[in-house]
Amino acid sequence: MNMVEQVTIIDGVFSETDAKEILLNIISTKIHFHSMKNFSAQERFGKEDAISVKRMADLNHDLEKIKEILHQAVVNNLNLSIHSNIHISLAEKQK
Repeated sequence: MNMVEQVTIIDGVFSETDAKEILLNIISTKIHFHSMKNFSAQERFGKEDAISVKRMADLNHDLEKIKEILHQAVVNNLNLSIHSNIHISLAEKQK
């Protein structure tokens, strides 16, 4: 089965305020997800979830990049054009 779907999540031009709300909400949600996943692994198995720990570091780095872009938008009195698609396909379960 080789089904692939694309879903448009964000598509438009936004003020700095709206862009900040959208982008920080998405990043914060992803960081929270991995934080809870890591916490669960620590509680259940007594060790960190290495994938979630790495992903949180990556997301925090991305968060800093987003903050810099938002700052540049404010300084230069510009809006932000944001486009985000998610590609979804079926994959075999890992054992």
